[in-house]
Amino acid sequence: MRQVLLVAPILIPLAGASLTALLWSRPAAQRAVGLASAIALFVATLALLAQVIAGGMVVGQMGNWPAPFGITLVVDHLSAAMLAITGLMGLAVAVYAMGPGARERDRAGFPPLFHALLMGVAGAFSTGDLFNLYVWFEVMLIASFGLLVLDRTREQLDGGLRYVMLNLVGTTFFLLAVGLIYGLTGTLSLADLARVAPGVENQGALAATAVLLLVSFGAKAAVFPLFNWLPASYHTASMPVAAIFAALLTKVGVYAIIRVFTLVFAHDHALFGPILAGIAIATMVVGVLGAAAHYDVRRILSFHIISQIGYMLIGVALMTPLAIAGSVLYIVHHIVVKANLFLVAGAMRQVGGSFALARMGGLWVSAPLLGILFLIPALSLAGIPPLSGFWGKFVVIRAGLEAEAWLLAFVALAVGVLTLYSMIKIWNEAFWKAAPQAAPRAEWTRAERIATFAPIVALCGVTLAIGLWTEPFAAFSLAAADALLDREGYIAAVLGPNAVRLAEAAP
Repeated sequence: MRQVLLVAPILIPLAGASLTALLWSRPAAQRAVGLASAIALFVATLALLAQVIAGGMVVGQMGNWPAPFGITLVVDHLSAAMLAITGLMGLAVAVYAMGPGARERDRAGFPPLFHALLMGVAGAFSTGDLFNLYVWFEVMLIASFGLLVLDRTREQLDGGLRYVMLNLVGTTFFLLAVGLIYGLTGTLSLADLARVAPGVENQGALAATAVLLLVSFGAKAAVFPLFNWLPASYHTASMPVAAIFAALLTKVGVYAIIRVFTLVFAHDHALFGPILAGIAIATMVVGVLGAAAHYDVRRILSFHIISQIGYMLIGVALMTPLAIAGSVLYIVHHIVVKANLFLVAGAMRQVGGSFALARMGGLWVSAPLLGILFLIPALSLAGIPPLSGFWGKFVVIRAGLEAEAWLLAFVALAVGVLTLYSMIKIWNEAFWKAAPQAAPRAEWTRAERIATFAPIVALCGVTLAIGLWTEPFAAFSLAAADALLDREGYIAAVLGPNAVRLAEAAP
């Protein structure tokens, strides 16, 4: 059963993408199959998460080829959490996409591209070697570009071009790094690399490959200074697409950074720790200042994706159990909150008629429920207690203080205050001030209203659950941190109990 669950997060969206493509001329059946696939993915990822919690890491060797020679799938606590949250986001966005504009999106090819994207994300979170991580990155890039230009507007084509060009540069760096690493070590298995990397004779060349990987993963994660593609493209996408992008795409880059720099290059932390800390600080500051300067809801939320990535890098920058646990908790919180804010933004556009704050107003009077549903993820993003964002920020800031990384902790705290400013700006302009003109009446069917608000309410419930029932999430994050720092345990699980131990040079 564990082996079936291991491959299910890849096979289910693969089947979903294939079947929805075959049912292109039958929209009702296509929509039903797409929703069923999303539900199945969510159930399978929850079951896999339960297996990891109960029995530890799940490892599978595809085709019975032993590691490091074959394709290996590895799911530990972090991977299982990322897969489960992928399943949740896939289901939420699949339901939301059945709201206003569903027919146009379906005719443009949304369902197969959406499930192909989920397949690529699940593959990236499950793979146990660098080359297949590169392959899944390419699957994600192809599917995400198709989703980004779904409406084929001039704005989308311009944003899509910028998106794909920088991501192609990043994947080129990735492929170069893969070739160099194989030349230096003779392997691309992450477990085998963790075993042999500390003993590589030319550590300078190995460190150079780590820089290439950091550039590649950093471009995917939209860290400073590789973030320009995100605010130039995300605001052009339709809201279901923007929501799934905000939830997952940058987190794949963050996941790759955490995985590689806690496993393969952990012995070089004295070199890369300060670099990652500097990147985290710059990313937080640039992102939050960009959000403060804009008055379009989509652009504000896009820049806040960038700023929040910095918090997620604090764990790998400090490399302490508490810091990594804080990063894990923050990633889970942020995926839920940020996707939900984009879903809320779509509802605000439907009710208020615009994404520009200057053209909005009076939504608290015309749609008070929407105001409440905005406040929950908005205040959570800003770190207001007792919501989920408070606990994520609290843990990473406390880890910074314990590690005496005073500047990192101060910047994280200050960015939280500026994030609150941005959320208050949206509230004042869109909800609290009087409408600049007669607010347009939203023309929704009952089914469209349910499809729009059901996932928003559900994700608000998840946010409240993490904030009010924090202990199990915190305990899981600590277990994930321990698993990430246990390199010998990862090596033994993948290569077998008789695998050679880490070289003496490894800490």
